[in-house]
Amino acid sequence: MTSVRNHRLLLSGSKWLVLAGIVALAACSPKVYTVSAPPHPKTPEAKKEAEKAAEKPATARVSTISMLLPFTLDDLNAGAQYTPATLSRANLSLDYYQGFKMALDSLTAKGYNYKLQVFDTKDTPAASSNLAVTPAIRTSDLVVGPVFPDDLQAFANVLAGSGKVIPTVSPLSPAAPATVKDQFLVTVATPLEYHAWGTAEFINEHYKPKKVFILKSGYSDDNKYITPFKKGVDSLSKRKTKVIATTIVRGRLDELVPQLSATEENVFVIPSTNQQFLVVTLRSLDSLAKKYPVTLFGHPSWIKFSYLKPDLLQRLKTHITNTDRVDYKSPQISAFIRNYRKAYRSEPTHYAMMGFDEGLYFGALLGENPDDLKKLDKKDFTGLLNKYRFIKKPGLGWINTHVNVLEYNNFELKKVE
Repeated sequence: MTSVRNHRLLLSGSKWLVLAGIVALAACSPKVYTVSAPPHPKTPEAKKEAEKAAEKPATARVSTISMLLPFTLDDLNAGAQYTPATLSRANLSLDYYQGFKMALDSLTAKGYNYKLQVFDTKDTPAASSNLAVTPAIRTSDLVVGPVFPDDLQAFANVLAGSGKVIPTVSPLSPAAPATVKDQFLVTVATPLEYHAWGTAEFINEHYKPKKVFILKSGYSDDNKYITPFKKGVDSLSKRKTKVIATTIVRGRLDELVPQLSATEENVFVIPSTNQQFLVVTLRSLDSLAKKYPVTLFGHPSWIKFSYLKPDLLQRLKTHITNTDRVDYKSPQISAFIRNYRKAYRSEPTHYAMMGFDEGLYFGALLGENPDDLKKLDKKDFTGLLNKYRFIKKPGLGWINTHVNVLEYNNFELKKVE
């Protein structure tokens, strides 16, 4: 049983939210949507574990999950209205909630029981900190949210100050957990530093270059990527790979030419997300690639930049790290989309899939054995959208470190196998 009111989404050309009452939770939802779960890794050990789990009897225990999302329901009051920004966040919240609840509903078919409590953070740190003293939340087995870093920090500070020990999931934000500093925090979206480390690992494994060139924009934000990347290269190569970081002005790469190889791959890393810098620098690098072998590694945010043309990126043999790319040819994705349409009469978004993955992962752990929430670093998971490979860091909680490396092939990004 999943205890929560389940409001349907109304469609009328565009997406209208019907949110009033979603946080007043009392009724039971009898609907159970059986959804094909992502397959376990095809190893004998995993198969045996799955068979053992199937043999175990259903539990009568009810796991309480509190979900804190920015529905901003005050904007539904008379005289108020959603702005484009708040409407976007309310849509995000509803999509995530529906995906998460759909996962719990599928797990109830296995005999697990859940009480899902949904609260509106109103997209403000003040409201989030007030929720941290709510008795219903303090007695939860798991808290999911708040979504945004400022709200999460405000909530976690108050909860930690009370001495309550409740695992708190940061469900969508890849913000560094050091901004929250909660030893019971679970950061699901892989933070940038682990993208940088993953790139360093890939370069060391596949290229073992004598040099790696970092092209800096001059903006301090670059350092959020550069610092962990350099640490990764130094550690993995045992300082055999030299990292050369140079600030590039107006795309001028001339001073690097004497250091380039005409026969071996010249590995470049560009950690910038500044459009003007990228357009000019990539054009110059493209000219350089006509004379020298070039392989490029970019910031994970590049995947969202439509102004970066696939033909240019392919010529530069561009690689980008990513964690949650959808494979629409997957049978599991197809089953999820089909069941989501049936349940909510709408198309699932990226956030709905994230909600489903997280609901399936944390719901299964709670249903099977709540103590497993303390062992996330031993509980890997492959979902529809993402993989979870957690590490435990003192004072920062559990952090997902998984990244995929994608490369342009036939003018589209494909996972490097």
